[in-house]
Amino acid sequence: MKVTVNRKAHFNAAHRLYNSDWTDARNATVFGKCANPNYHGHNYELIVSVKGEINPETGFVMDMKILKALIETEIEAEFDHKNLNVEVSEFKTLNPTAENISVVIWNKLRPNIDKNLELSITLYETPRNFVTYTGD
Repeated sequence: MKVTVNRKAHFNAAHRLYNSDWTDARNATVFGKCANPNYHGHNYELIVSVKGEINPETGFVMDMKILKALIETEIEAEFDHKNLNVEVSEFKTLNPTAENISVVIWNKLRPNIDKNLELSITLYETPRNFVTYTGD
């Protein structure tokens, strides 16, 4: 029997959607206001989901204290109140779309979570716009 546990977190960050191979006009056409050269920000909501068998000794799929600490050190400390384009190394050359941010978060957490457990990231950029990445 597999069960999914979820931990919610949040961070505030600025970014600019921009393709450096394109003209400013093309960036503005494709990304609209999100291509603003002065950046813009979001209050991101993050849900980290871990799915697996319940450990018969603990009753846990994963100790939520450990998951909380991982999210705090690997994600919140790295992303919160940062300009993603400028201050987060992964986004020096990668456009910080919600899709790409979710993949980066997954890649940061995956090595720290038991390989027998499934990991899923759901990232809300706004209350209506969100993405999910499961490593596929």
